[in-house]
Amino acid sequence: MKALVYEGVETLAFRDVPMAAPREDEHLIRIRASGICGSDMHAYLGHDDRRPAALILGHEAAGVIEDGEHAGRRVTINPLVVCGICAACTSGRENLCTRRQIISMPPREGAFAQFVAMPDRNLVTVPDDVPLQKAALAEPLAVSWHAARLALEALHPAMERHALVIGGGAIGLAAALALQAMGVAEVTIQEPNEMRRAFLNDRCGQNAVAEFQGMVPLVVDAVGHAATRAVASAVAAPGGVIAHVGLGEDAGGLDIRRMTLQEITFIGTYTYTAQDFRDTAHAIFDGRLGPLDWPEHRPLSDGAAAFGDLRSGVVAAPKIILDPWS
Repeated sequence: MKALVYEGVETLAFRDVPMAAPREDEHLIRIRASGICGSDMHAYLGHDDRRPAALILGHEAAGVIEDGEHAGRRVTINPLVVCGICAACTSGRENLCTRRQIISMPPREGAFAQFVAMPDRNLVTVPDDVPLQKAALAEPLAVSWHAARLALEALHPAMERHALVIGGGAIGLAAALALQAMGVAEVTIQEPNEMRRAFLNDRCGQNAVAEFQGMVPLVVDAVGHAATRAVASAVAAPGGVIAHVGLGEDAGGLDIRRMTLQEITFIGTYTYTAQDFRDTAHAIFDGRLGPLDWPEHRPLSDGAAAFGDLRSGVVAAPKIILDPWS
């Protein structure tokens, strides 16, 4: 099969690789859409030790089952493979499973390929009227759905439901959409890139600004740099909540003294539970997250150029989705 292989820092090759081989209780899935994630970009830049070269990246995918009695079933893929029996899994917090694996990290190759193998429990059936390119957004949207859910659960009921999302990439936009779907009427996105900010305002119907002024009860940091954490800890209102989902940098930025004196809750959020993923998929299917017509679509064979364009900051769209068969 053909795949886009990460071979070293800022080096990707579209080439032949061994065919994906399903294990027991797994399906072979023909990938029809696979999105580029910020974590793929971190690996591409050599910033993620969890993803060493050579490796097939990609974990935001949808496709069609190729084998067995379910052949032809259209599915979106939950890429988080867990044990199913530990305390985290049996309590509905599968994302905290100590034996969790995710495609695009060893030992599991990713979905920037024509085929991938996945357990049946990781698949959600996609209705015939939903394009697989849209269904592939379930994974990044689920990351933000999980963050929004945890943040709102932590927010005191007396506080107003107003929010700031820092970062207008796919996770930031998805966080705004999830918050809006959960009843937060006033959401602002802070995005410094003028081209992307205009795209968010004009194409996505969001309220995007270059720099946020004031305070807000709920902040989602979808970037995770020291500078964005500094903004989050400065603008969070007393008694407010910061949900931190970005993985840009490891340290720096938080004003711990202010957070302590003002009782600001900080929540680190990672991926999603299986229920979050299913809930997000169904919110896509029934239109609660909007038309989701903002990704840019390219062939997987042009994947190296797509990464280069993202690296150069010349892509206005928050997401590029690659098709291995176009």
